Amino acid sequence: MSSKLSLNRRQTVTGLLAAPVVFSFNSATFAKAPMLGAAAPAFHRFKLGEFEITVINDGAIQLPGPHPIFGQNTSAEDVQALAKANNLPGDKMEIGFSPVVVNTGEKLVLFDSGNGGARRPNAGRLAKALGSAGYSADQVDMLVLTHFHPDHIGGLMENGTPVFANAEYAAHEIEFDFWTHDDRMSGGTERVAKLTSSIVKPLADKISMIKDGSSVASGITAVAAHGHTPGHTGYHLESGGKRLLLGGDFCNHYVVSLQRPDWHVKFDMDKEEAVATRKMLLDMIAADKIPFAGYHMPFPAVGYVEKSGGGYRYVPASYQLNL
Repeated sequence: MSSKLSLNRRQTVTGLLAAPVVFSFNSATFAKAPMLGAAAPAFHRFKLGEFEITVINDGAIQLPGPHPIFGQNTSAEDVQALAKANNLPGDKMEIGFSPVVVNTGEKLVLFDSGNGGARRPNAGRLAKALGSAGYSADQVDMLVLTHFHPDHIGGLMENGTPVFANAEYAAHEIEFDFWTHDDRMSGGTERVAKLTSSIVKPLADKISMIKDGSSVASGITAVAAHGHTPGHTGYHLESGGKRLLLGGDFCNHYVVSLQRPDWHVKFDMDKEEAVATRKMLLDMIAADKIPFAGYHMPFPAVGYVEKSGGGYRYVPASYQLNL
């Protein structure tokens, strides 16, 4: 009798688990929340020794790719295969923009000015994001330009007025001389040269012309990163024994540019020099095990690099910089 009772209990429990459960709600009682759309944080902040680093989210754009923007010297099929192997679509991508603020304790230093408020949809949010991060544009003591492409200089002025009213500026002398030369005002360089003429040249008397190895503030040193543009410059930060490389655009996609550093990029002006720069800086970051901030890395745009096969692998920072 006990065995029959045990069997009946098992059958009863099994039947209850298998039976569909139907809940009835009064639709008038439970309001449906509206769709709010995609969202992203405006900033990300961490300490680096005595420095305080804030990465600003200037927005992002979605566009076809990665090929032919990335992998110009290989086939579309190769690029698509690499993207898919890394769980990315092969026919579209997102590119973000991440200026960096460094509070040294003596100066508030901003690296690059973003796209500018009216330059493109879903980007150009620097001024608003600065406010969310607790800063105002007039608190910026120095604005350092990694190079003169529009998504880096576009936020310098609005309606002919400097956005960063109290700032001094720094730019590599090669970069300034190249884009302000009269010969650049036509042909393939015309668009950037004209933008430079309208929003960089008016600030010329406040711009310090730097060289490779120059110091723009205590603990912040210019690093040669030419190739993307003639005077493209990265910056090495060091404080309290902690280091960080601000890489600008030396490496512009966290998969395609790192795993295949030899692949050419549309926006690199000197393709082979850009490849050499990419390998040199990725080797340094990987060997020294230091983090880097890349302007177009996925927000918050800070991570590490590991050697992997013939290339490298991007490892987003987690809590390392909080400790």
